[in-house]
Amino acid sequence: MPTVLTSAQTRFLRGQAHDLKAMLQVGGKGISDTLVAEIDLALEHHELIKVKVAAEDRDGRDAMIGEITERTGAALVQRIGHTAVLYRQSKDKRHIVLPRA
Repeated sequence: MPTVLTSAQTRFLRGQAHDLKAMLQVGGKGISDTLVAEIDLALEHHELIKVKVAAEDRDGRDAMIGEITERTGAALVQRIGHTAVLYRQSKDKRHIVLPRA
């Protein structure tokens, strides 16, 4: 089940993600189970990550980002060009405290 964010929480997370570098890159081979596992692990550890998607057309990028968010249960905070910002609250250690809804 994907994480649902309010507009205030999305604004807050966009600010937090501003200085982050892309941690993972989706290549031309698409989305594999290994990639989803890596994204899942990164989200559990960092909660907020940037992923670079190397698809040629916008529809292809949107489809890949949608599949990643669906398979990891993350929320899409922001998408600019080839980069997507994803957020999912950690089950063990919560680092980011979101503003109230």
